[in-house]
Amino acid sequence: MMALLSLAIGSFGIGMTEFVVMGLLPDIARDLRPELWAASPEEAIGQTGVLVSLYALGVVIGAPTIAGLVARFPRHRVMIGLAIALTVFNALTVVLPTFELVGASRLLAGLPHGAYFGIGALVAADVLGPGKRAQGVAFILTGLTIANVIGVPLGTFLGQQWGWRTAFLVVTLVFAAATACIAAFVPKRPGEPGRTLRSELGVFRVGQVWLTLGVGAIGFGGFFAVYSYVAPLVTDVAGSPDWAVPIVLVVVGLGMTVGNLLGGYMADRDLRRTLLVGMGGLALVLVLLALLSSQIILLTVLAFGVGLVSSVLSPAIQTRLMDVAGDNQSIAAALNHSALNIGNSLGAFLGGTVISLGWGFTAPAWIGALLALVGLAIAAIAYRSERVAVAIG
Repeated sequence: MMALLSLAIGSFGIGMTEFVVMGLLPDIARDLRPELWAASPEEAIGQTGVLVSLYALGVVIGAPTIAGLVARFPRHRVMIGLAIALTVFNALTVVLPTFELVGASRLLAGLPHGAYFGIGALVAADVLGPGKRAQGVAFILTGLTIANVIGVPLGTFLGQQWGWRTAFLVVTLVFAAATACIAAFVPKRPGEPGRTLRSELGVFRVGQVWLTLGVGAIGFGGFFAVYSYVAPLVTDVAGSPDWAVPIVLVVVGLGMTVGNLLGGYMADRDLRRTLLVGMGGLALVLVLLALLSSQIILLTVLAFGVGLVSSVLSPAIQTRLMDVAGDNQSIAAALNHSALNIGNSLGAFLGGTVISLGWGFTAPAWIGALLALVGLAIAAIAYRSERVAVAIG
């Protein structure tokens, strides 16, 4: 259990570093883009959202590359190395002075993200045993979801009170603690000496892998289109004060925590239904959010729903990738986070674009609902083509 808790500390740090920036976008824009902020705060916030996209791009690049390169090494050593990298790269965000350099640090901080979750999920699955793969994945992801209950709201509050860099100092300390715990408690796990980056990349020849990645990359982008701009949704649309932003973030995190645990349970029993119903439910709750977010109580309730439904999907998508990837388990487990962070980047970009165009802070919710519907369509196509292949073959 201590091994799993050690890994969850690292995933807590990842959840915090990935999501805390979203609640602090106004503060970061005011500090690093002062001239643009003075001319147009709305445009400054929209453009500062590129920091979310840069982190996500780092995940997309790093997940398959790192996971493929390290598959042959002992897993406990790999996890220690990834935790050290996360500590160092987040420390850079604390000290680098300009918007461009902070953007570079966010890209670097994203590189170990997918490999950490992917290889950590394999370790967790081994510990819990067969028949509980999705629950093993969910356990590691629990650290990320709890980060959205505690870490992100706390970091947002600290950042609002003492400067946004304070939040990333806390993140750096969390990763330092995770490194020490992983070194002490994660048992030795052999790698696969025969695996090479070239052999691992063979996973991309599997059509079902691409379809599953599409579900995560496009469908899950609906969540990030909204979550990236929670702060202005609360303050500008609902007319609530700044202190309400961390409260709404706590509510989203509670929904994510419940949804993640529920999703692991559901996916182990009926993976297909979990994916299809979950993606349709995400589209529905985003439409309701777009229509009803002017009332803070309704906004808060729907924010819980967005967090819950989206997190039901996370262990389901990762388990589906592991199902269709054959022997390429290391890279398949990591690719889930590439897909989700393409969704992160896509959602944040499209949400920022419609805001910059002057369509208002509820426009990202409509964009998110559209992305979720596209994800639902891709999932339906994937299962349909799989049934056809089985019938023919």
